[in-house]
Amino acid sequence: MESLQRPTILILGAGAVGLSLAGQLCGVATVYAACRPVHAGAVRERGLIMEGIWGNGTVDGIAPVTGPEEVPPAVDLVIITAKGTDTRAICEEYAGVIRGRPAASLQNGIGNEEVIARYTDTVIGGTVTTNFSVVGPGHVRVSSESAPMRFGIWSGDGGGALDCLIGIVRSAGIPVEADADIRSGKWTKALLNIAVNPICALLRAPVGVAADGDIRETVVGLIRETFAVAGAEGVQLPWATADDYLTHLFGVQVPDFAAVYPSMYYDLRRGHRTEIDLLNGHIASLGERHGIETPHNRCIAGLVRYAEAHPGTP
Repeated sequence: MESLQRPTILILGAGAVGLSLAGQLCGVATVYAACRPVHAGAVRERGLIMEGIWGNGTVDGIAPVTGPEEVPPAVDLVIITAKGTDTRAICEEYAGVIRGRPAASLQNGIGNEEVIARYTDTVIGGTVTTNFSVVGPGHVRVSSESAPMRFGIWSGDGGGALDCLIGIVRSAGIPVEADADIRSGKWTKALLNIAVNPICALLRAPVGVAADGDIRETVVGLIRETFAVAGAEGVQLPWATADDYLTHLFGVQVPDFAAVYPSMYYDLRRGHRTEIDLLNGHIASLGERHGIETPHNRCIAGLVRYAEAHPGTP
C-alpha cells in the first residue's frame, strides 16, 4: 500500500480508545468511527469533546456510524479498538468492509488478531499504554502516555500497510514505533493483566493485593504457566525465565500500580463481560492444545466466569 494523501480510515468499536484516536486522526485522514448510538448522536450534534494531553476542545469532522451500511466503499485501513469480548461480533457485522483490507488491532489481551485474520489476509497487531477514558457521550479524556503506540505485522504481506498506518499515526502527532515482533509485545503487555487483573476483580482489591503472602503463590503459578505456554507458542519474551519476570512484577510493577483497580474489577462490579478468555482463559486453552498443565490459570478463569454469570455474588 502506497502512502496516501488523505486516507479513509474506519475505526471499529470506538469507545474511549477509538474515539480518542478518531479525534486525533481526523486532522490527517477521513475518519469513520463505528460507535454506540449514544456517542454517535452526540458527535453528530456537536462534535467530539476531547480533553487531556492530546489537547482540549471540540473536534469536528469525524463521521460516526452505527452499522456497515453507513460506511463508504473507499476505506483504506480498518483499526479495531473494540473490547476483546466483542471482536468476533464486530468483525462479523463489518465483514464486508474488512474483507480484502488491512486491519489493525489496538486491543488488550491475546487472541484478537487470530479472530481478525479469519476476515482479512493482512492483520497488524498493536499495543498502546496511553490512559483513555470516556467522560460522557461523545466526550473523552486522554490522561497519560507512558510509551509510544507500537504496530507490527501479525499475518499477511502487509509491509506497505504497516508503513502507511505508522505514517498516518505519526503525522497526527501520536508517538508510534514499528515492532518487528509484535507477538512478543502483545504477550509482554498481557503478563501484568494475567497476573493481577482477575485476582483484583475477584477479591475487589487493588493491584497491591498481589504482593500479599497468601496471594503471591497463586500469582507465581499463573506466571510460570504463562511462560511455559509462551515457550510452546514460540513467543520470545523480554525476560529469560518466569522468575526473572516475577522479580520485575513484584519489585516494580505491583508497587507502581499498588493503588490501581484494573478494568476487570470494574467490569465485574458493573455486571459486564470481562476479557478473561483473552487472558487467563486463553492461556488455559493454549496449554491444553500443547499438552501443558495450567491449573492456576484454568481455576482463575473459571472463577471469573462464575462471577460474570452471577453478578452481585459476594
